[in-house]
Amino acid sequence: MSDTTTPQPDWSRVTAIVVTHHGAAVIGDCLKSFVDVPNIIVVDNASDDDTLDIVRAMTPHARIVENAIGVGYGNAANQALELVETEFAITVNPDSIVLGDAVAALLKVADEFPDASIVCPQNINLDGSLELTHDAAMAVRSDFLPPYHRRDQEPAPQGNVCADFISGAVNLIRMSVIHKIGGFDKNILLYFEDDDLCVRMRAAGYSLILTPYAEIMHINAGSVRPSLHYKWEKFWNYGWARLYIEKKRYGMLAMLKIAGHHFFKFLIKTLVDVLTFRFDKALRDAAKFSGTVSFLIGIRAIKPKWKALNERVRRSTTD
Repeated sequence: MSDTTTPQPDWSRVTAIVVTHHGAAVIGDCLKSFVDVPNIIVVDNASDDDTLDIVRAMTPHARIVENAIGVGYGNAANQALELVETEFAITVNPDSIVLGDAVAALLKVADEFPDASIVCPQNINLDGSLELTHDAAMAVRSDFLPPYHRRDQEPAPQGNVCADFISGAVNLIRMSVIHKIGGFDKNILLYFEDDDLCVRMRAAGYSLILTPYAEIMHINAGSVRPSLHYKWEKFWNYGWARLYIEKKRYGMLAMLKIAGHHFFKFLIKTLVDVLTFRFDKALRDAAKFSGTVSFLIGIRAIKPKWKALNERVRRSTTD
């Protein structure tokens, strides 16, 4: 569906941003599209595999920020956004492969719609099927309604779409908007940071656009090396961040309503999972339950000491 008349991108206008965390299995394929890109920033969240060796070999000119402790996607992306000097940044998950002239198509749409804060490509799954790349705002994607709109029943867009929410796998971001409203919420480690950013951008009067004339391949769940620790961290943060965003956007009563529902939902599901010997699901539901309870008793997802430690390690490395 790419527009073959679209010119090659002007990379002097764009900085590529990639956040990594134990992503050696996918980062090489991701970086193939950015080998010759002059402006690229990689923020690594304490990888202990070959991720950074691959980054340095493929893109030796990349600016690399190394965190001693992982601070999550949004905070790491913020570190890169603070360094961007170009008109746009393109954030790319390491399990995403930018196809063909996608960046040129994204820039073309951004120029056509100057009120667009983010332009998003169409995501394609490994099997060639379309992934739902735009959606309703989180308040509409209610926990109490069946997620029919997130299935394969929705037709592929035939033109540019102005959406309430768009996927964060690959985003062309207008930096003037980031300078005005700020980046991702610094209190979130994982989950719903893209929801929050979309809400804030729309509240400030900007649009979010999905264009089917740009396509990327999205290898879901491929960004991070799988492990029990990662699964627990991932789903704990799902439970925590869901309540954080609800309270932030819609108030205490709305948060407590979701919290009550999640408390019993994840507790019961965990017990059923254990009794039916579905231990992988039990880990996931127990982590969501723990994240829910942790938020209610005041435990934070991001620890202030992490930032101080990362800054201290970077200073000592630079010196």
